[in-house]
Amino acid sequence: MPKDDDTERARSLLADMRASIDNIDAAIVYMLTERFRCTETVSRLKAEHDLPSADLVREAEQADRLRGLASEAGFSPDFAEAYLRFVIDHVMRHHDAIAAGETGVDLVRRSEHHHPNAI
Repeated sequence: MPKDDDTERARSLLADMRASIDNIDAAIVYMLTERFRCTETVSRLKAEHDLPSADLVREAEQADRLRGLASEAGFSPDFAEAYLRFVIDHVMRHHDAIAAGETGVDLVRRSEHHHPNAI
């Protein structure tokens, strides 16, 4: 096979992979939206009922669960746990801000109508 054919095939495969990555990124954004919609509701519940923002037992269980899922999937457990830590750190800041009465701290826009492409 001539080199030009190999290069064109590589470019075609690259375009296919990039399209898949773009689709995955879109799905991740919608999943993060739903995840944070839930955690922001949790923030409000904790604030309304004077519950502590931190739940160290739940955090440890989640870290173990995500590490296990990552291992099963053939993915880096360390990366999965780092992702969880990033999310927990943000969620904790949000819980504390809501408990302090701050407004405008949500990541998720609250409305009665969801975007038509939402999952």
